[in-house]
Parts: sequence; structure tokens; C-alpha cells
Amino acid sequence: MKLTGLQIQKLLPKTNCKECGSNTCLAFAMKLAAKKAELSQCPYVSDSAKAVLGAAAEPPIRTVELGSPDRPFRAGGETVIFRHEKTFVNQTGLGVAVDDTMHPAAIDARVRSVADYVLERVGEQLTLDAISVAFESGAVETYVATVARVAAAWSGALVLRTRDPAALRAAAELPALEGRRPLLASATAETLEDFAEVADACGAPLAVTAGTFDELVAMVETLRERELKDLFLELAADSLAEHYQNNTILRRGALRGEKTLGYPTLRYIDSGDPVDDSVEACLEISKYGGLTILPEFSTASVAPLLTLRQNIFTDPQKPIQVEPRIYPVGEPDRGSPIFVTTNFSLTYFIVSGEIENSGASAWLLVPECEGMSVLTAWAAGKFGGDRIGAFAKEVDLQAVTDNRTIIIPGYVAQISGELEEALPGWKVLVGPQEASDIESFVKKVLG
Repeated sequence: MKLTGLQIQKLLPKTNCKECGSNTCLAFAMKLAAKKAELSQCPYVSDSAKAVLGAAAEPPIRTVELGSPDRPFRAGGETVIFRHEKTFVNQTGLGVAVDDTMHPAAIDARVRSVADYVLERVGEQLTLDAISVAFESGAVETYVATVARVAAAWSGALVLRTRDPAALRAAAELPALEGRRPLLASATAETLEDFAEVADACGAPLAVTAGTFDELVAMVETLRERELKDLFLELAADSLAEHYQNNTILRRGALRGEKTLGYPTLRYIDSGDPVDDSVEACLEISKYGGLTILPEFSTASVAPLLTLRQNIFTDPQKPIQVEPRIYPVGEPDRGSPIFVTTNFSLTYFIVSGEIENSGASAWLLVPECEGMSVLTAWAAGKFGGDRIGAFAKEVDLQAVTDNRTIIIPGYVAQISGELEEALPGWKVLVGPQEASDIESFVKKVLG
């Protein structure tokens, strides 16, 4: 049930106390309707209103949390089919599989590789989210020991993968997993009752697997009757095209109010070919995957997947930004050149990288441009000569350099006169249009 802002406002206390952060109850109601606020922000809402508004405020796809409080992973929480409609909320989780038939040294090496891997891109540190431990040995003791081994070396989310209720219970009850909220994967129609008992006892999320939508829906309905709400859906498919179709049906159905489909998905990938594995993982990232488990760890596969994920799940309404200030590139001194660019992260890292590649040390002046690129910021009036000049004075640029020549991007050559007026005594030099030409510019023009 979707309520309008006016309908929500009728259920609020109408005190206009402002303790929620909004000026009026109506303004708060509008935020609730747009899912930009949480009902818990209102300290005076009645229990009866909570019962109505709590259900209405829930996202169509339930947010499910795995892992420890120190390193949580969240899936679900989505409200749109396309990112540009609003934004995507929780990015597709990426994990790596191990099983209890692997040699302990091989398990240690894989877990260590996953734990240590960090890809830094445009100021963000990108990491993997989960490790799945599969029961393949047939010996419960071996499986429990393997889970304990992985849990000791990995602080992120854990997935316990087995079809054996006894192995699942023994692993889930390990003291090492207390407070870790592992994902129990995956219950079938035959094991549903046993798996549900373990999930209920441990307070852990449960994944259900099925071959058809009808079977999946029936299992979810059974679990919802048992008040088990934290679920993942694993739906089998015979082809990549069918997975694409299934993911789309699940997302669209959830957004249209089908509660039994409103959960994040779980997908295990193991095609036998690393390239095909990467293609399948790309599909999960692009089309609504909740948590995707890769068969092994490879930087050649992981790096592009993390990059794709970052690109897709960056909020289009909130560009990635760096802090506006003066940045040293290399080891600049008081005579080093001064470049200017915007605070859009990608622009900053490309420009600073090209300056560094040129072998020169320089100062990079980065004014506040609300995370826009050079031409976009200029067109929006955020990257003009007056604003750059005012920012240079604000950060006291002349205190760090005796150089009075400042280099602007070639695409905004027209602001050079305005900038010289804003910085009397300074010379404005028009640099290259493309960052890739900075190296030749430094060598030919700056010497």
C-alpha cells in the first residue's frame, strides 16, 4: 500500500515540533512518501500509526543485512527499476567460494587474497563482500572446521552453503559466528522446515532455492507465515538469457507489490570458463543481483567487476567528489606550476595522474564545483574566473607558492580574462583541452 504525503500527514501527531528535522509534519510526511526519511525520526508517532505507516514505508524489496556490526553487508532496499528514476540503494555483493575438500593451505591462501584485496579508484576503496563455504566432503566435522578456519581469517559476510540440515546447524552454531549473521544457503522444498528451524534459532538470514517461480513463491509464503523475514531468493535457470529474464521479473514483481518476490537474490556462478564467469557476474551487477558468488579469486576478473559496480551504483544525483582545496602533486616547491580543475573525482584523479606521469611536480587548485566536470561546471556557472579567483584567495594560494602563473583547462579558455581580473598580478595560461595532453604541454610549454 503506497500512501501519499497528505495521507501520511493525517496519521502523524501534527505538533510541528521540528524534532524530526523538518519544519512541519506535512514536510516530514512528504519525505516519508518519497522514502527520504524514516518513521523512527518522529518521537511522538502513535503505535496505531506505526502499524500503518511502518508497512507503507518499507521498501518493496526488503533490506537484508549479513556480516558483523563492524563490517556489515546489505542487500535489497531497492525502490526503482532504473537508476535514473531515483537511485540504486545497496550495490550487488561480490564474494568468492571455497569448500571443505580444498587443502587448508589453499583455503588460507584464497581467503587471504580476498581479505587483502583493495582496489582504489577515484578516491574510493573497493573490496569484496563475502566468502561462501560449501559442504562437499560429506563429513560434518570437516565442514565445521573449515567454516571456523575461514571465520577466523575473514571479517566480512559469510555464506554457509549446504543441503544437509545437520551440517548447517553445526556450522551455524559455532561460537565464532556469534553476531556474524551468516547467510544459510540454500533451503529446498524438501529441507525447508529443517533450514527454517536453524535460521530461526540462530537469527540468521535464509536463502531458498527453486527451479520455478511457483515453487519459489510457495516456499517464501511458508517462511513468511513463520515470521522469517530476512530471505534471499535463488532461482535456477538454464541459460544466461533466462537469468536475465528471471531477475527482471523478480524486480518488476516486487515493485508492483508482490511481497513474496520482494527479497534480494543469491547467485552462484561456475561456468567452467573465467571469461563466461565474468560475463555472468556483469549481468548480476547490471540487472538486479543481490549477492553473487564467484568460483575463485582472480584480480583479472575482480578489478573490472568492482569498477563496473562502482559506476552503476554511484548515485547519479550525487557525483563522487573530492574535497575542495590545494593538492600537491609530487613534491612541489614555491616555484612549481599551478593547475586548476574541478572537484569531480574522476576529473581530479585523471588530471593529477597525468601531471604525475609528466614527471613534473605541481600544485593543483580544486575549487568547489558540486562534483561537476569542467564543461558542465562552467555551463552551470560553477567554474568561472570569479569563483576560481575567490577560491584561490580563500585558501590563500599565494602562501604556498611564489609562482604567479595559473594554468586553466583549455575547454574554458574564455574565462582567462575574468580570472586575471579576479587575481590582479597573476598571469593565466590556457592549458590543453584533454588531460592526456598534459605531459606534452608540460614538456613543450613549461619546459
